[in-house]
Amino acid sequence: MPRIHDVGGLHGFGPVVEEPDPVEHVWEAWEARVWGLTRSLRHNGFHTTDEFRYAVESLPPAQYLSAGYYERWLAALENLLVHKGVLQEGELDRRLQNQETPPRPTPAVEVD
Repeated sequence: MPRIHDVGGLHGFGPVVEEPDPVEHVWEAWEARVWGLTRSLRHNGFHTTDEFRYAVESLPPAQYLSAGYYERWLAALENLLVHKGVLQEGELDRRLQNQETPPRPTPAVEVD
């Protein structure tokens, strides 16, 4: 059974658009943090590559299609943290709402 991430060849989604020079992506600071968290958690045995991929591919269709690449990674990490009992459902949202001051914006980070 195909999932929403597997839209290649399906009618109604339009052509697959190849991004120009994807290797030269300029990372936002939050994207670099998500990448680092994902790598660190996998390296330390929190999740396997297959578990992480399943978490990304299991996102609800509307969320998957409206999110960017690292937004999907972040949502997958959040879901894994809940699934594995590290966080409770909605805990991150509650913590963010209770912050006294918003986090400071950080500049984009270039990765070679």
